[in-house]
Amino acid sequence: MPTKPAPRLAVRKTYKLFIGGAFPRSESGRTYLVSDAKGNFVANAALASRKDARDSVVAARAAVGKWSGATAYNRGQILYRIAEMLEGRRGEFTALGCAESEVDAAIDRWVWYAGWADKIAQVTGSANPVAGPYFNLSGPEPTGVIAIVAPADSSLLGLVSVVAPAIVTGNTVVVVAAEQHPLPAITLAEVLATSDLPGGVINLLTGSAAEITPWLASHSDVNGLDLTGVADAELATSLEVAAADNLKRVRRPAPEDWSADPGIGRMTAWLETKTVWHPKGI
Repeated sequence: MPTKPAPRLAVRKTYKLFIGGAFPRSESGRTYLVSDAKGNFVANAALASRKDARDSVVAARAAVGKWSGATAYNRGQILYRIAEMLEGRRGEFTALGCAESEVDAAIDRWVWYAGWADKIAQVTGSANPVAGPYFNLSGPEPTGVIAIVAPADSSLLGLVSVVAPAIVTGNTVVVVAAEQHPLPAITLAEVLATSDLPGGVINLLTGSAAEITPWLASHSDVNGLDLTGVADAELATSLEVAAADNLKRVRRPAPEDWSADPGIGRMTAWLETKTVWHPKGI
């Protein structure tokens, strides 16, 4: 006679931050409630603090040399590996409420940017005509550490669409996930941790953008600021002012159609141009 299975306790997941390739709790010990569209409890997420933001910048800076020094082919392979891993775990994202079409588009977007890894330099670089016995060549270089506020209107596809173009060109990032929809972002971090991506290339914080972003905007070791996910115009203006102190590149908030062809604008936004001279015939 079959026996009735013994009841089990529910193992509720504790969502954490993603810093330097690890999953630490917020140093503040704080969390906040994540609810579904009907207001039902879903999970607790870490509420990142000022120190968490600073730790993320330290991790991102430490990763810049290795990541920007990797070959474009290698970076492309790693982005493609992320797409492979995301494909294998797509059910977790649909279980979190992401539409299948959004998950498909997010996977395709990783593949799309992976393909650009060894082509963006050809499109944006040039051999310049000069009046003398010299070669004059211009080529793209990564800007460095980019702080990004992810959009709330597309918690997975929008997140991928702002992160992938920044890292494929050799930058490292600190991302503030959508405050009300952080679970796809943290689940994506679990994909990243098993995708050959070096620790520190992507660092992900959850919590209040209004609390975290001023520290990132004023941080002297952050080189660029993407305000795509900032809905508060007054906050966006104050962040732009703070970013001006060390001449950060800033991408202002603007409505985006995440299903549209992304183009190369988000990649070139985080590139600088290096020009070198070399004498001919030596």
